[in-house]
Amino acid sequence: MPKANRSKKADLDPTRRDKPRLFLPGPSRAERMAQGVALRATCPRNAHGTWTKPVKRPDPLDLLEQSNKGRLPELIPLRHARMLASPFAFFRGTALNMAVDLAQTPTSGIRVQACGDAHLGNFRCFATPERRLIFDIHDLDETLPAPWEWDLKRLATSFVLASRVAGLSEKRASDAAQTCVRTYREKMAEFVEMRAIEVWYTRFDADHLVEEIRDEEVRARKEKRLAKARSICVVEDDFPKLANLSGSKPMLRENLPTVYHELERNSKEFYKIIGQAFERYRESLADDRRVLLDRYHVADLAMRVVGVGSVGTYCCLALLLAEEKDPLFLQVKEARPSVLEPFAGKSAYANRGERVVQGHRLMQSASDIFLGWTKGISGRHFYIRQLRDMKIKFEVERFDAAEMAQFAVWCGGTLARAHARSGDAALISGYLGKSEKFDQAIGAFATAYADQCEQDFEAMKKAQAEGKVETREEGGKS
Repeated sequence: MPKANRSKKADLDPTRRDKPRLFLPGPSRAERMAQGVALRATCPRNAHGTWTKPVKRPDPLDLLEQSNKGRLPELIPLRHARMLASPFAFFRGTALNMAVDLAQTPTSGIRVQACGDAHLGNFRCFATPERRLIFDIHDLDETLPAPWEWDLKRLATSFVLASRVAGLSEKRASDAAQTCVRTYREKMAEFVEMRAIEVWYTRFDADHLVEEIRDEEVRARKEKRLAKARSICVVEDDFPKLANLSGSKPMLRENLPTVYHELERNSKEFYKIIGQAFERYRESLADDRRVLLDRYHVADLAMRVVGVGSVGTYCCLALLLAEEKDPLFLQVKEARPSVLEPFAGKSAYANRGERVVQGHRLMQSASDIFLGWTKGISGRHFYIRQLRDMKIKFEVERFDAAEMAQFAVWCGGTLARAHARSGDAALISGYLGKSEKFDQAIGAFATAYADQCEQDFEAMKKAQAEGKVETREEGGKS
């Protein structure tokens, strides 16, 4: 598999940890902007506008099988069924496929801390430690230093696919993709003019975003969602839904096949192993967070199937209690090697959970206070965070045209802010320029690559019909 274009110049890769600047000043803002402009000579902006299927492109179903390695075998058919729900669902489950394809595309050589799976379903509202609702990237399981264009191409393509599934016209789909890219470009230019610490402190407050929505109907729907999220109480709402409180002690409710207990849960050895993993998790937290965590004890654990791309990985839900009616729900997610690693280089972190956690801290404007990592006795790596905490997941495949366009603005600006934190806004902005050349190029790529995804989706449907891809619906039927 080919490596991505990687510049030898350290100033094009601010994600490098080995050479701190210390007392040496770097190039000025104007000089870095000029560097970005100069990169167009080796990688013109319009070079990003095409997608041609390589002659020796790996079979998408072979890549799917490769991505299934190491997953829990009994859950793989469920993963396949979720992916076959729509081309967008298929896209969500094939981050590896697109990473392989993106490695064939031109890049400017500028690197950032990349999301690795930047589709619009990964952008949500959630609470900051100060209890403010913000809009930000939510899942960063694939995060790794990599070319910034990869995230933007995946995000733009996701808008085309989601728009098509939502029944929007091709023009609306293309407009949404280009709106996302244009907002990214314009926001990046704004970040160039800000002080470094101002960029770091920038957050997209959910209330402010909703206030700026011009469409009154869309604004009213979003205000209702925010109000509902704030009204949910862990003790009064989540605790009774997620836990059975009728027994001698609270136990997590089962909901087969997506929530279930391990058979070993009554084994002392099982709880000993879990205790050791939680101790390693505790050590990953800052001292003040440890003090808070120590007020709780683990009351129960259950396996929990999540998302599309994560189905089959080892994920579980942990119920912790400080007192009888003082619960804390933690999500424990397996961290696997990033799909970007074969093309962008291995992670600097030995624990893949730490890779994910550090990616959260670099890309998010505010991260969960319980975010940490650990390692299991089987050698699996994990990261841990709170389960919900006022999170709002948007039903992007049901958006109308106005909602899709508005969401494209939010996502484009948010991705620009995430990249500006770890990367060099002046370099990227200099390369992007002020015209719409780059917007149009990525819009064209997104449409062409969405077509490719739909062809791959049809190939998977055909394989399923021929019995080559096993599926199992949520209710357990094959």
